[in-house]
Amino acid sequence: MLIEVLKSKIHCVHVTDANLNYVGSITIDEDLMDACGMIAGEHVYIVDNNNGERFETYIIKGERGSGCICLNGAAARKVLVGDIIIIMSYAMMPFEEAKTFKPQIIIPDKRTNKLI
Repeated sequence: MLIEVLKSKIHCVHVTDANLNYVGSITIDEDLMDACGMIAGEHVYIVDNNNGERFETYIIKGERGSGCICLNGAAARKVLVGDIIIIMSYAMMPFEEAKTFKPQIIIPDKRTNKLI
């Protein structure tokens, strides 16, 4: 049996941009992606702490060290620049492995979105 568990989480970053005129996705600073083990194209779930929206999309690499968190396409309608969001990804694994698995969770600086 496989079970889906939290793999990676970027906790409480602020949205730096929202670009409606884009195909879709979320652009994330590559430093943040590396720190929590996320990759370009990965399926992510997003929760907006300001308005309660919950949605899913995929990742595009943002400029390293920029603190960029940009929602693109239709997702741009679900947030406002400055909103605090949580970005999560999940993985499927055998039940026994899931019991001891530890997700990679980062909490960047709330003002800059950069690693502390």
